[in-house]
Amino acid sequence: MVTVADLKKKGKQIIGYPEHDVSTVSSKDWLRGVSKDPLQLTIDYLTSLFPISSWAGRYNLGWLSGDVIAGLTVGIVLVPQSMSYAQIATLPAEYGLYSSFVGVLIYCFFATSKDVSIGPVAVMSLTVSQIIKHVDDAHPGVWSGPQIGTTVAFICGFIVLGIGLLRLGWLVEFIPAPAVSGFMTGSALNIVSGQLPGLLGITGFDTRAATYEVFINTLKGLGRIKKDAAFGIPALISLYIIRWACERLAKRYPSRARWFFFMSVFRNAFVIVVLTIAAWLYTRHKQDASGKYPIKILETVPRGFKHVGQPNIDPQLIKSLASELPVATIILLLEHIAISKSFGRVNGYKINPNQELIAIGVTNTIGTLFGAYPATGSFSRSALQSKSGSRTPAAGLFSALVVIVALYGLTPAFYWIPSAALSAVIVHAVADLVASPKHVYSFWRVSPVEFVIWFAGMLVTVFATIEDGIYTSICASLALLLLRLAKPRGQFLGKVKLRLDEQSREVFLPLKPNARLMNPHIKVYPPSPGVVVYRFEESFLYPNSSLVNDAVVEYVKEHTRRGKDMSHIKANDRPWNDPGGNEDEQDVSKPLLHAIVLDFSAVSHIDTTGIQALLDTRTEVERWVDRPVEFHFASILSPWIRRALIAGGFGIGVPKARVAHEVAPVTRYHDEAISDPQHSKEEELERSYKMDDIEVAVQSPISSSSRSGSISEFTFRDRSMTPDELAPLLDVKTPFFHLDISAAVRAAESGVASKATSIRSVNLND
Repeated sequence: MVTVADLKKKGKQIIGYPEHDVSTVSSKDWLRGVSKDPLQLTIDYLTSLFPISSWAGRYNLGWLSGDVIAGLTVGIVLVPQSMSYAQIATLPAEYGLYSSFVGVLIYCFFATSKDVSIGPVAVMSLTVSQIIKHVDDAHPGVWSGPQIGTTVAFICGFIVLGIGLLRLGWLVEFIPAPAVSGFMTGSALNIVSGQLPGLLGITGFDTRAATYEVFINTLKGLGRIKKDAAFGIPALISLYIIRWACERLAKRYPSRARWFFFMSVFRNAFVIVVLTIAAWLYTRHKQDASGKYPIKILETVPRGFKHVGQPNIDPQLIKSLASELPVATIILLLEHIAISKSFGRVNGYKINPNQELIAIGVTNTIGTLFGAYPATGSFSRSALQSKSGSRTPAAGLFSALVVIVALYGLTPAFYWIPSAALSAVIVHAVADLVASPKHVYSFWRVSPVEFVIWFAGMLVTVFATIEDGIYTSICASLALLLLRLAKPRGQFLGKVKLRLDEQSREVFLPLKPNARLMNPHIKVYPPSPGVVVYRFEESFLYPNSSLVNDAVVEYVKEHTRRGKDMSHIKANDRPWNDPGGNEDEQDVSKPLLHAIVLDFSAVSHIDTTGIQALLDTRTEVERWVDRPVEFHFASILSPWIRRALIAGGFGIGVPKARVAHEVAPVTRYHDEAISDPQHSKEEELERSYKMDDIEVAVQSPISSSSRSGSISEFTFRDRSMTPDELAPLLDVKTPFFHLDISAAVRAAESGVASKATSIRSVNLND
């Protein structure tokens, strides 16, 4: 009669369940760690969606004063900037005001940064203009620019919102700072080149073309400069003079530095007001028969919110702009996360990237109800809000108040704003996004390779498009990441004894130390003959696992002798891939390999291919020495690494004959089914090893080498116990796993000594 125990036993045989009883981490342990309290996790998740609940109850008058000043200050700058950025997006000015109002109003309820100001930004506006151009070229006159901009905000907002809700904000970390800076610099140059013709009144070519083309066409058109330049050039010069003067005066009179700061802040509004009055005085009586003025002015800006309602999202429009959505989404989230992290780092708080993505997503989806186009974090306005003394995200509410006042009370005055003055505001604001020489040189000093990524992103953006620049930066960064993962460093180690006062200790350093890292005159001594120590400086994964196999096997063949003299082996008895040669003869001056110590202190993960590479390494080195070789592992960081090594037969002293060649075969065929007759004979010889054989006994869990761990791997159970009553720190069933590299090397070297003693005993008995 078949019992349940018999069925369990049969099932274990079918799946290859291990016979040993070594305890390892399990999936249940992982699940217990993830879901300790599902209800509390759900509550924490829901409350984290509204960070305002953590500080609104503690709001006070001290915070209010700082938020009022910062909010009003940002609002005064936000109004002219938002209309200017709408001009970049080739949209009417009011759409910039709609985006700025919704951005500063909604963001404060979901924000984890007190400094970031949301609204229209230069790079996103340029992207929207290119998307509008792309759709118009494919479908002329089918959809209006505002509808296209609103649709982009709606779709990108939902994508970013989904990324935040699913807590996938860590994806942004794959794009490093040099890549962001590269395409931002290129985009800034693109925007400046596109606004120079408007600042000078030059027309007759596409200002949304590649940066170099616009610069060339602008130079060619210098002879066609119009009267607009009389407003644009003085505006740009005045903005820089005011900023320079305020900075100098603040240094000369530190006690009044704050006053000069606010004077500098209001320079945009001041220049716009002065030039608007000048344009009104000059053009009010000079309208021609066609309704045009001598200079280009903003003209009618509708009062209030004229486009509030359900957004018109056309599925056909979504199909038409689908190819442009990835780059728009990347810019939307990337620029904001970079800005919010920067201000959090400077001002002593930490933002939650996932929550910031939720804030951006909600802001843009709700913004479509007002007719807004995509909004994200602005570096210049965020810096202004931070320097103005904002205390909480509520400063945005007061900025929204300024925008409301502008929409309902100042729109008649907006009619006379010169377009050239808005172009000057854009050029002045965007020029600060261009990386300074000091900034660029810092990339070179830290990582020349990342400087190349920065330069490539900037160059492609300037000579092609923002889309191509972003993709170039991202692809180059990912290629560098994969290259570093696939080609990591590894070092063979030796010993150096350090002395401090009367105490000394051994440390393990590369046998060939880098002269840039340590004194090149220090002698690094190799470990005992027959012991190889190797440190791998990366996770042990499928892209790089073969490197360890190649490095260890080549080192073993170069520095140890062959276990069997192959010089007398006939050609027909050799494997097809063994041509013979110098390796056939045993070099008695070299030691015989006994143990390999692998330092896993830098290995945070290992996968199936990594375990297979270790198995292949063991097979090749044992074939070289013609006997079993010990594998010791030091400083295992994760219980899952320990579990994987045990599954591969490491750590517990399992003889090689009892371990499959493949830990997880690609096909269901067993080793015996695919091995040729010659290797089948070798397998029979390996299975014929007896447990009292010297080499196999060394790998037995009850052998002397399994008890050769150093005192560092044991500890007192409590203070009342004597030194003879020590408790092991590590599981005694895994004698080849060690606490640190020193313990592992001592265990390997003691195994060499015990092995030599055993060999001498055998010779005496013979």
